[in-house]
Amino acid sequence: MGDKAHAHPGAAGRATAADHPASVRNVVLVGHSGSGKTTLVEALALTAGAVNRAGRVEDGGTVSDYDEIEHRQQRSVQLSLVPVDWDGYKINILDTPGYADFVGELRAGLRAADAALFVVSASDGVDGSTRMVWEECAAVGMPRAIVVTHLESARADFEEMTRICAEAFGGDDPDAVLPLYLPLRGPEAPDGHAPVTGLIGLLTQRLFDYASGERREAEPGPELRQLIEDARDRLIEGIIAESEDETLMDRYLGGEEIDLKTLVQDLERAVARGTFFPVLAAAPAAEGARQGLGTVELLELVTGGFPTPLERPAPSVTTPDGTARAVEACDPDGPLLAEVVKTASDPYVGRVSLVRVFSGTLRPDATVHVSGHGLTDRGHEDHDVDERIGTLSAPFGKQQRALTHCIAGDLASVAKLNRAETGDTLSAKDDPLLMEPWRMPDPLLPLAIEAHSKADEDKLSQGLGRLVAEDPTMRLEQNPATHQVVLWCLGEAHADVALERLRNRYGVQVDVVPHKVSLRETFAGTSSGRGRHVKQSGGHGQFAICEIEVEPLPNGSGIEFVDKVIGGAVPRQFIPSVEKGVRAQAARGVAAGYPLIDVRVTLRDGKAHSVDSSDAAFQTAGALALREAAADARIHLLEPVAEVSVLVGDDYVGAVMSDLSGRRGRVVGTEQAGGGRTLVRAEVPEIEIGRYAVDLRSISHGTARFDRHYARHEPMPQQIAERIRERTPDS
Repeated sequence: MGDKAHAHPGAAGRATAADHPASVRNVVLVGHSGSGKTTLVEALALTAGAVNRAGRVEDGGTVSDYDEIEHRQQRSVQLSLVPVDWDGYKINILDTPGYADFVGELRAGLRAADAALFVVSASDGVDGSTRMVWEECAAVGMPRAIVVTHLESARADFEEMTRICAEAFGGDDPDAVLPLYLPLRGPEAPDGHAPVTGLIGLLTQRLFDYASGERREAEPGPELRQLIEDARDRLIEGIIAESEDETLMDRYLGGEEIDLKTLVQDLERAVARGTFFPVLAAAPAAEGARQGLGTVELLELVTGGFPTPLERPAPSVTTPDGTARAVEACDPDGPLLAEVVKTASDPYVGRVSLVRVFSGTLRPDATVHVSGHGLTDRGHEDHDVDERIGTLSAPFGKQQRALTHCIAGDLASVAKLNRAETGDTLSAKDDPLLMEPWRMPDPLLPLAIEAHSKADEDKLSQGLGRLVAEDPTMRLEQNPATHQVVLWCLGEAHADVALERLRNRYGVQVDVVPHKVSLRETFAGTSSGRGRHVKQSGGHGQFAICEIEVEPLPNGSGIEFVDKVIGGAVPRQFIPSVEKGVRAQAARGVAAGYPLIDVRVTLRDGKAHSVDSSDAAFQTAGALALREAAADARIHLLEPVAEVSVLVGDDYVGAVMSDLSGRRGRVVGTEQAGGGRTLVRAEVPEIEIGRYAVDLRSISHGTARFDRHYARHEPMPQQIAERIRERTPDS
């Protein structure tokens, strides 16, 4: 960093195994869909010499192979790694999805990286979801820089975009978000648009011209002096404000010319600490060019200003039984500690795991211990097993370049870890460890599915198991109340990709069916019923009569059975039979086919026959008695109600509250959450929020998030209950 005066296209290009953590940089690209992240990755790979022309690796294939779904559907759906070499450093570039449905892949990228490049389109600005990710990075102190793309757009205004970024990301200190370079536009084209052809380095006051397709250094003309001086003064003041040398500002304001080397060192330290956030500009290389505009400057920033893995604090680690364990941060000779940040299935080599090594050194064919967090609520099994890893490789597109080892601080692909899932910890088999998991968003959009055919049914379980092993943001539910298989997803695009992977990757065809909520029934008042089951035929007959009273109980009471038979009208051995019949009928429902809950059933009288009475007869009589009691009573249809908490920007609070009211919701409170946001708490029937994950994103323009928890069942409005009963056979 610091406007180094060199213009070579990069060194070595293709990444190999790193030999020391200090020579590794792990950087994640963050930005909304369409901001230009993937194009920027290609441009950086071209400048570093990893490809010989845009999008083409040296030995066949394309850089964008790893992200072909984005090119086909205009959205990226997975975390991708492109490692390159630059001036003796190995840079692991992690490209994350920009679409909100794949925030799990984004979180994995943040976990694996030590710094973040926020990619912002000059024509689109900063969206709400990008601001939220910035806040996540700020909460953990992750170093960040901003890259402005799409400067070729007719609407592009770098100065205005820098102001917007300072307002969005600077918080209380907008002077912590400042440009290091100013874009220079060339002659105006016939359409009136002047393309960006170079950059002006504000610290060195040098011009870096990309018009020829390669970076060339030149002296800026006198017409640029005033522009440079104004921006340079503000940049220097911003750097000095972050300097650890408290005398520097006084010396500068006193007229002293601060040494360039001192400014660059202070800048690099401030960026690495996460207190100063430089703004740079970038554009892809023109056809036949060897370097994209701003790519050299970006690579210099990554290697000079971003921290090494040695500077990252050690993660919280325990033994599998929960005992805290101290592990030195990033020691290649320390105990093995690595984490699976992504899992994918390859049709030829099987499961491939992208692994970040935090301590020790990972080697091919070694036996490691795999510790899993379980996540049983999302369909992941808890596991604690030893596995032998296959080959180590550096991924690049669809290719895998073999590695001899992977040291602490580096990333690699590991083949044939058949039990390891995303989020699992790899450690030495004789010293098993477990890393604290990173926070995953809750999937809140239900997708109910059924196997399309008998052949699909046989493969469905295995396919679903592999699907959730790859994606911890997906939750698999086998609902015992509705008997549905439900995939809980983050949004419609997430659901679409899940179905596509089931179909194309695992050969399972499924049908999407309406999602059911677990309705219940209860008595609105007290009622009585008589069950008479008397049949006489050749041999033993069937004889059982019982009389019951049913009364409602408070919410959450379940089914209570009381015996108040006097004088042995129902023999003692048959009273459990009556209860069994009552409970079986309650499970089947008495009005619309939904389970009956929260009632007390009292057995008051009955009759038996010395020969023809039996367990089965009294079970049947108990069921008939409950049905008769229901026929003479008003039955409430109960629906589940969820406690919903919505964190939303103040600008959208009114719209959110109005929408919740339209869903029969009751807003129970609001509170300020800081940062211009409000937490809205409400109770909403679950039947009304099946698609709330999608609808809330539309209402809030992607800036809100919510969670939900089951609260209770309560009576459904009569008109809605009647519509449901009409759709229920034999109700």
